[in-house]
Amino acid sequence: MPKDLTNLPIAITGASSGIGAATAMACAKAGMPVAIAARRADKLADVATKIKQAGGRVITVNCDVTKPEECAALIDATVREFGSIYSVFANAGYGVEQSFLSQTDEEIRAMFETNFWGSVNVIRPALAHMTKAGNGHVLWCSSCLAKIGLPMYSSYCASKAMQDHFARATRHELRSAGIFVSSVHPIGTKTEFFEKVEGRGAKLLSKSPERFMQPASRVADAVVACLRKPKGEVWTSLPMRMGLGFAGMFPRLADFALARMMDQRMKRAT
Repeated sequence: MPKDLTNLPIAITGASSGIGAATAMACAKAGMPVAIAARRADKLADVATKIKQAGGRVITVNCDVTKPEECAALIDATVREFGSIYSVFANAGYGVEQSFLSQTDEEIRAMFETNFWGSVNVIRPALAHMTKAGNGHVLWCSSCLAKIGLPMYSSYCASKAMQDHFARATRHELRSAGIFVSSVHPIGTKTEFFEKVEGRGAKLLSKSPERFMQPASRVADAVVACLRKPKGEVWTSLPMRMGLGFAGMFPRLADFALARMMDQRMKRAT
């Protein structure tokens, strides 16, 4: 039987736009008190206004996920305002199209600090409350690219794979504590994420076919469905899930397809 989400608080990072904002509004619509966090206070305020106008409960917290103390403050604010915390959605992250050889150590570390450690920073303090309550649901916003190493996105894919692996491992570690852990695997979304990637001169994922793009609301609805009826992995595209599974089974064919993709990118770049 689906879980009633009414009055079960959730904290969401990266909630000023895209998947985070859409998920915050979907969770609020489902009756969940929502704590939304991001660095852009003005954007957060806009999302909060929409939630309040729809009758939802929401607080905003300015938070840089690379700073553990700010993530802890987000969880503390959630518990203080709503009395508890049931779920956390570690959603903040970014991607850059850049070759490994052209990336500095600092650039690679920065991506891991946000995408992976930013998730850890917000999940750890949330788990302290969930384990005491013996109840909770942790969601890591990974990516379909967690399942394959895409050329020009090695750092991004690796950071998302780390999220995926931690989600699976902790799903079994925390089950006896009454806490469920899920990984979310969006495909291309019509959000600022792709706009920023393309704005930095991306070629490989620029002008992706419409069939590989989805609105953020589709991911948000899938997250709410998972909160109601928990499952290990959240996918919004069966063909993509099957295709990446096939690539894992037949790596030589996957390499052939990736080589063609790189050849086409090089032609577009010249």
